[in-house]
Amino acid sequence: MGVPAFFRWLSRKYPSIVAHCNEERPKIVNGEKIPVDTSQPNPNDVEFDNLYLDMNGIIHPCCHPENKAPRAKMNQQRSRRFRASKETTEKVDLISQLRQELMIKGINLPPEKPKEDHFDSNCITPGTPFMDRLAKCLHYYIHDRLNSDPGWRNIEVILSDANVPGEGEHKIMDFIRRQRSNPEHDANTRHCLCGADADLIMLGLATHEPNFTIIREEFKPNQPRPCELCGQIGHEMKECTGAAKEKQGEFDELTKPIEIDVEFIFIRLNVLREYLAKELVMENLPFEFDLERVIDDWVFMCFFVGNDFLPHLPSLEIREGAIDRLVELYKKAVYKTGGYVTKSGHVELSRVQLIMTDLGDVEDEIFKRRQEK
Repeated sequence: MGVPAFFRWLSRKYPSIVAHCNEERPKIVNGEKIPVDTSQPNPNDVEFDNLYLDMNGIIHPCCHPENKAPRAKMNQQRSRRFRASKETTEKVDLISQLRQELMIKGINLPPEKPKEDHFDSNCITPGTPFMDRLAKCLHYYIHDRLNSDPGWRNIEVILSDANVPGEGEHKIMDFIRRQRSNPEHDANTRHCLCGADADLIMLGLATHEPNFTIIREEFKPNQPRPCELCGQIGHEMKECTGAAKEKQGEFDELTKPIEIDVEFIFIRLNVLREYLAKELVMENLPFEFDLERVIDDWVFMCFFVGNDFLPHLPSLEIREGAIDRLVELYKKAVYKTGGYVTKSGHVELSRVQLIMTDLGDVEDEIFKRRQEK
């Protein structure tokens, strides 16, 4: 669900769902690095039973910021890749043009970076030699940690690599559902899923587990980026004059890049469930109110504001309050039809059609207001 605005909207509307994650870091004692003792209690005063990692969120950022492979998703990606390729070509041409203009003026720029061997991210696909080597490395890493790290002692590790069909997050959800069907399953199991995709919030809600938390990197906007012509910070490429770097500090120490530690946040879905229970309550229904069914419907409605499998509806923009509008239309439809939109993963299309028809009636007004702004 490539909708960066969704999490921003969600965290502003329901601020208590976000909690800062306390993380112990290695210490330096007498010049020696002391690693964190992972066998000690969690510094966040909560102990999770199950931790899930979608390896796509680890492998792709290490290689190239791409995504996964179902057909509907590939169609969306293809258009993004063509656009990215076009923008890259235009950027290379612009850099070349600006370099020539500055050189004509007699300004010396740092030499262009030598072209490195291009890593083809298409090799991150099931069945390739790269993925075979990666699976072997992951197996080795897990065995090494189980044998040498006290924090890994007495835990069970399940590695589902690319030889097992399916998207990472959906394999995780399937595992959770199978757990629920086990007669010995503890209903109070605490789940923690690591990943930044917005659809993980939806999938977590759809499990209906009471204790589900998502851990993700905290996004810090407006981080300074160096100019791609001169390598200095403080201006964009188009504003570059090729001026010599100014010395800052006695040894120019203030211009060294600052390493920023990655910080993490928790998204507490149990708190989000409480918010939704208040917001989606409907009185005087002709049938019994069922929070779990309503949450399923809310998840389904959110798919219309953008995801990896459906085309984007142009009249629904999160920043314009699209989800709140859909919730209003949904409540009207439930009263009219006397039933929920979804049931056990199946959709009542006639009820969805009613919501879409009502949305169509206000689309002209939405576009008119957008044009005025």
